[in-house]
Amino acid sequence: MRIRILGSAAGGGFPQWNCACTNCRGLREGSINVIPRTQESVCLSPDDEDWFLINASPDIRAQIERFGPLHPKGSRATPIQAIFLTNGDLDHSLGLLSLRENHRLVIYATESVRRGFTEGNVLYRTLQRFAGQVTWRILKPGVEETVLRADGGPSGLTVIAMPVPGKPPVHLEGLAASDDPELNVGLRFHQCANGRVLAYLSSVGRTTPSVSDVLEGADCVFFDGTFWSSDELSAPGFLQKSAEDLAHWPVGGRQGSLATFSKLTAPRRVFIHINNTNPMLRENSPERKLVEAAGWEVAWDGMEIRL
Repeated sequence: MRIRILGSAAGGGFPQWNCACTNCRGLREGSINVIPRTQESVCLSPDDEDWFLINASPDIRAQIERFGPLHPKGSRATPIQAIFLTNGDLDHSLGLLSLRENHRLVIYATESVRRGFTEGNVLYRTLQRFAGQVTWRILKPGVEETVLRADGGPSGLTVIAMPVPGKPPVHLEGLAASDDPELNVGLRFHQCANGRVLAYLSSVGRTTPSVSDVLEGADCVFFDGTFWSSDELSAPGFLQKSAEDLAHWPVGGRQGSLATFSKLTAPRRVFIHINNTNPMLRENSPERKLVEAAGWEVAWDGMEIRL
């Protein structure tokens, strides 16, 4: 299994267009050791031929152009067989509207995520330009399913979607039930040929047994690295909400994910979906050193892993 990180930042990217935090200002001025990042999206392939996207960020067009294996090999074609959505947040789904050029799309998502993206969304009509432009394949939580190519053939992968703590997307707050277990999922991909397992959880509000189930025995883990601390946005006055209020479990601290998963045995452990304010973006920061000392990595655009 080949995994390529197309984008590694949280919503807004890094630097964020309207932000002059220490990280964003330092990046623009060249005064800190840090690299820019686009919004989170990942692709994986079981054979270097067929590719599957995990989330479609608003930056997806540019991300595809930067990675040659995703380029079309025919006049109107794509090696992208399907797109998986972990939730309905705009930074995970808005890129779908950029893939509207009279091409058939296959999207894997839970029924709640499908409904949230399609119902009452006049922009969804851009993906209904001809009959059957979009095929939704519904992920049933806890059920292992064969991942199919766009033509319906087996890909050599299976996937299990597991509910993990999250919240409704901002545009659905007050419209969707906040306790709906299908609003946010972690994905566990299994490659049939060699038994390798990828656990992908880029948005996690807290630890639960289902989170542990996704992580169990994985060869590679991508995990929510949005915020380092609970008060990362509230302390400087950016937003009077905690990381937990935004359904993101902080990485740092005694109760953070880094400490909690100190005994995780996956050979590759990567934090992804990193907010522009997170100090572990700085390559020589104390926070980055703690992450690396614990055997974790901080995702960057263009990073590749083979399992």
